[in-house]
Amino acid sequence: MDEKIAVNIRHLTKIYKGSTEPAVDDLNLQIYKGEFYGLLGPNGAGKTTTISIISSLIKPTKGEVFIDGYDLMKDLPAIKRIIGVVPQEIALYEKLTAFENLYYFGRLYGINKSDLHRRIDFLLERLGLVKYKFTKLINCSGGIKRRINLIAGMIHLPKILILDEPVVGIDVQSRNLIKEFLKELNKDNTTIIYTSHIMEDAEKLCSRLSILDYGKLVEQGAPNELINKNSDCSSLEDVFLKLTGQSLRD
Repeated sequence: MDEKIAVNIRHLTKIYKGSTEPAVDDLNLQIYKGEFYGLLGPNGAGKTTTISIISSLIKPTKGEVFIDGYDLMKDLPAIKRIIGVVPQEIALYEKLTAFENLYYFGRLYGINKSDLHRRIDFLLERLGLVKYKFTKLINCSGGIKRRINLIAGMIHLPKILILDEPVVGIDVQSRNLIKEFLKELNKDNTTIIYTSHIMEDAEKLCSRLSILDYGKLVEQGAPNELINKNSDCSSLEDVFLKLTGQSLRD
């Protein structure tokens, strides 16, 4: 196994019960350590299914996934210690404060109390949330919840951070703060796997990316490589539309 590979996906296929078409269809993908890697595609392309399998939330129909050399089917406890997952839906307790939420998730990861207090304070400061430390989530805006959701998913300082639409539906200021924070994390050698429908963000953030459609890998490479490869395209969005079409998806 190549020690430089963070995630190695081999012939991954997922067919949901009652469906005749695979959500992910014989996908082969390698994501290297330290990459800021994008998974892009229209609705129904297989992005969320792929990261749900990597995150061990659902099981594949067939295929193999290795994470930092660990077999997803055999070494799940070891994998859970090194990955962090930030879902698109806010996965927090609305009736608890920001601190109570983060303390709860930190203790689930086995972080000792004194380290956890320091880590929470540092991350709240870094993401501009100190004054909301003791505010119940039900009283927080979408942008604040989104930032706390991010902290909850990486409170244990994972090697690999999986993000599903982390800046969807929030104000420009929160979106910019989250993107800057993610760039710093990546510079500190955290491997980031990132899904987004915002092509401009993916073009600026991702060192390399894949475009999926109907569960299959359509194209892969650095954003500038994909743009240069398609001489009639001037942006990643142009490339995306060229490869996946302009018809609406459900």
